[in-house]
Amino acid sequence: MKHLPRKRFGQHFLVDGSVLAAIVDAIDPRPGDALVEIGPGLGALTQPLLERTGALTVIELDRDLAARLRRWPGLTVVEADVLTVDAAGLAPPGQRLRVVGNLPYNISTPILFHLLPAAEQVRDQHFMLQREVVDRMVAAPGGKAYGRLSVMLQWRYAMERVVDVPPQAFDPPPAVESAVVRMVPRPEPPQVAFSQRRKLLRHTLGRWLEQRGYAGRFNTQRRAEEVPVEEYVRLAEGL
Repeated sequence: MKHLPRKRFGQHFLVDGSVLAAIVDAIDPRPGDALVEIGPGLGALTQPLLERTGALTVIELDRDLAARLRRWPGLTVVEADVLTVDAAGLAPPGQRLRVVGNLPYNISTPILFHLLPAAEQVRDQHFMLQREVVDRMVAAPGGKAYGRLSVMLQWRYAMERVVDVPPQAFDPPPAVESAVVRMVPRPEPPQVAFSQRRKLLRHTLGRWLEQRGYAGRFNTQRRAEEVPVEEYVRLAEGL
């Protein structure tokens, strides 16, 4: 029986073969990889991943889809809301996870933040998201897209947009453009600070630094959105 996409789960199923092939090539899965797919849906991406790796763990909330996927040899199905799953606990001993997925656009940012604590157990992540969100994730300082999301993720991951996906590649087509982002965890990142993006930092971060007697060099005559993540990292290391 045909599965009807459920709006409350934000389901848009990828059906374009050429786009799927481009995404799989970008992921480059290999046999033995500890691969986890979030939101496999009807298995369009699951199938080629499974063909290349031989085994795969999927996290699926929709009970009907989860029941279908359990019939696939080589799949381990976790039927749950990904926001309740301890991703780090899925890593086999001695291996780091490779996490992939077409994330529901209505909760994509909470999922990204939920996965942050597991970054030490992750080798890389490839996610399809709304293109506007991906642009914010990878934005450089000074542009309108650069903000809190950019800083909060760039301190932990090196990121790049690797595949653009048009609405017609889905069934049903979403109302927005999509893109796939590659996220590679940075080694042992320190904490960073980010303040109100439109105010000069001397009014916000500068006062905070003064209160703590910081004697190092950091130009606070800039707005938060103009400071590269690397400078925030160096500041945190100096503190």
